[in-house]
Amino acid sequence: MMRAIAVFLVLVTAGAAHADHEMDGRDIGNGERLYQEVCASCHGVRLEGQPDWQRQNPDGSMPAPPHDASGHTWHHGNEQLFDYTRLGGAEALARMGVTGVKSAMPAFGDQLSEDEIWDILAFIRSTWPRRAREVQASRNVPHE
Repeated sequence: MMRAIAVFLVLVTAGAAHADHEMDGRDIGNGERLYQEVCASCHGVRLEGQPDWQRQNPDGSMPAPPHDASGHTWHHGNEQLFDYTRLGGAEALARMGVTGVKSAMPAFGDQLSEDEIWDILAFIRSTWPRRAREVQASRNVPHE
């Protein structure tokens, strides 16, 4: 029984260690610079988000959430974060089959390259505590 538990823990740990590969080896400094240029006006200079970010705006959209550990960004997998940034909230949600939610997140796919988006996401991730990074990594499917 103990051997089975040990094997399970090794497999789970090994999978999680490789599950964040899209953000491995990214240029964190470039990501921070781009975040300040492109994202900070809504999500905050210190990744703190907009005030009352959990309450709907009058138009039905939600304020920009924080990207620090107090928000929910780390609850989502890499591909979902990437698609939300590249496609914008409305298109990303539509592709996931989510209806009835109004997103104010604009698309940045025409403004930022894929590598730039990954750099920004890697910067954001680098600010989270170890446990949040581990949980977020576990939400990613490793590529073969």
